[in-house]
Amino acid sequence: MCSISNRFRVSLSTGRIYILIFVFLSSCEARTIGDESQENAIIDDTAEYLRSYGAKMKSYMNFSVDPCEDFYEYACGNWKNVIPPRQSVNKRNNLLDIIYTIAEVTESLLSRSQLAEALNVSAELLVAQRFYNSCLKAQVLPLPAADPAYLSLIRSIGGFPAVDGDSWNSSNFNWFNMSAHLTNYGAQGLIKEDILPQYPFNPYFKLPDLGYDHFVHTDNIANSSTRAYILNEERMRGYLKAFNLTEDKISQVIVGVFDFWREALALKDKFNGDDSQCQDLTIQNNVTVFSQWNNYYEIAWNGMDFYNGSVPSEYCDFYYTELDKVCDRHMEAVANYLAMMLLYRMDAKLKEEKYHKEHCLLIVQFTLSHLFNKLYMPENFSEDIHSDIFSMVTELRKSLREVLRNAEWLDNETRQEALLKEASMTPVIGSYKNAAITDVLLNQIRNLTLFDDNYAKSLISLRKLGISLRRYNGLHFEDMSEDTKPLELLVGMQVNAFYYNLDNSIYVMAGILHPPVYHHLWPNSLKFGTLGYLIGHELTHGFDTSGSGFDGSGIIRNWWTEKSNAVFKERARCYVDHYSRYLIPEINRNINGNETKDENIADAGGLREALAAYRNHLKQIQISADETLAPQSDQMPGLDLSPEQLFFLGFGQLWCSSFKEEHYWEELNEKHTIDKYRVLGAVSNNDDFAEVYNCPVGSAMRPKAESCRVW
Repeated sequence: MCSISNRFRVSLSTGRIYILIFVFLSSCEARTIGDESQENAIIDDTAEYLRSYGAKMKSYMNFSVDPCEDFYEYACGNWKNVIPPRQSVNKRNNLLDIIYTIAEVTESLLSRSQLAEALNVSAELLVAQRFYNSCLKAQVLPLPAADPAYLSLIRSIGGFPAVDGDSWNSSNFNWFNMSAHLTNYGAQGLIKEDILPQYPFNPYFKLPDLGYDHFVHTDNIANSSTRAYILNEERMRGYLKAFNLTEDKISQVIVGVFDFWREALALKDKFNGDDSQCQDLTIQNNVTVFSQWNNYYEIAWNGMDFYNGSVPSEYCDFYYTELDKVCDRHMEAVANYLAMMLLYRMDAKLKEEKYHKEHCLLIVQFTLSHLFNKLYMPENFSEDIHSDIFSMVTELRKSLREVLRNAEWLDNETRQEALLKEASMTPVIGSYKNAAITDVLLNQIRNLTLFDDNYAKSLISLRKLGISLRRYNGLHFEDMSEDTKPLELLVGMQVNAFYYNLDNSIYVMAGILHPPVYHHLWPNSLKFGTLGYLIGHELTHGFDTSGSGFDGSGIIRNWWTEKSNAVFKERARCYVDHYSRYLIPEINRNINGNETKDENIADAGGLREALAAYRNHLKQIQISADETLAPQSDQMPGLDLSPEQLFFLGFGQLWCSSFKEEHYWEELNEKHTIDKYRVLGAVSNNDDFAEVYNCPVGSAMRPKAESCRVW
């Protein structure tokens, strides 16, 4: 799902249940009655689990839909109706819901004092316990926006004219500086900061998104009856009421923020949703360097100089120069917007009090991730699991090698380079380890200042610590070697996996090895359709339009011949055109096929490689153990599906999701295609799917005989 260099890529792995089966069938030693009874109990428990999980998968499906007409609806049509309710500001997604499984583990780890002592993190766990208990006792629904701690912080970084009235001095206000301060707490104002996952781990920037619960665009706030307008108005009104402002004053403030948004959006519209146009617009308009970036580095990065005094080219000088003019015309509204953005960052955003504990677990789980990872890994990621996943990676790599050997459009020179790159790939299962950096990050937790009688102050401290930990590599790059890995790779307890261009490696993180991605009892057909596909997805990222620019040593080098590269671009263009035709009716926008092409290429390649690996796996079983019934045993009880139909169902159900209108806007310009169209695009370009589900040419899932294919 993610990649590292310009970005991360996520993927997953699967285990080797066939080893367990083989051992069981080939064991011929005498057993006592007690042994036999125990084995029967294990078999019964396994059968019951499979029946239960098969019923769960079945409950997600909509059998009234022909899989050849809409495979996503067939696989996932009932998912949103049967999942347990959760507190989530963002979309719900079957794969990402694993975070709630891990949250349950986090809750148990919070009480594991003896384990913490054995791992020498007792002091850090005490800090986590203190914050968690404080969170449980605090009022988080609704946010006490008028808490003096929040107001004091807002006043220290720019002020809140809606509340401060005449005492707020516009001549002392700098919108850019206030936005820089917001980044120190993880709040997005008018600076959208991300961090490059490579040395020197400096920040980089995209055009900022505007709005609170719903990103705003010119057309979705054209009038006050749109969902974007209503949700944002409700959020601002809730905060402003906490300060006992009059209704007239509240309405005046909200109108001012919307007026600012509309003018700022008119500027953003010049980019047509494509940040890459920034440099063209900067040159066309003869814009010089925006003068305030040094302020940002002083405020957010302790004055770090990543560029030896030079100005990097990735800043969007045109945008910020023009935005500065807009902010000057709406200074008071901008200050109010940014003040409420800080409150939004501190807000639990709960809909019901019953989600209070879940919120407290998730905030410590994600902010203090290195601590809980230290506690999680010893008891939740065994050598047996590592061995299973490594075996799956090995099978998928064999499949990828066959793809590269058989790609008739590659000439021999390019093929040899591609095979050399695959041979050089390094798999890392569980997590990457750097004990020295991990210990330093853990020690930072000890220094967290908490206030048992003031949760707001404690939350502010925790938010600031979280950003400090996130920026650690960049803040200390001068003391690091150039081959230092990104901090993300140290946290095995996350629902993720990556391909890292700079060292040509894939990372399968331990936290992702839960249903709906992996369970050691599953049929192999299902495991290859879920984990196997995700591993293949990550492997393929080494050969997408970005990954193909790196060689097997992680060096940027053009190893393509002109002939092969021309065909490669033509085949990649097929995916751009295919996905760009998907219309999202909820927001009347099309998928951005160009922005998502690498993820779509990786999905297609991963799915093909996983099925080929599964088929080869069955051949190996039949040769080694003469298991003629292996395909039958690879079915799921309660589902009337062949093993290969189950394979594709497992893939599809990874992306079962529940979107509200605001989530479509949120994900519209992301690197990954929106879940539904991710499934539809992958299977409608997969000839094996059409064969397995008997889809005729002309059906929605097989629109034409020839499909898009790179790998």
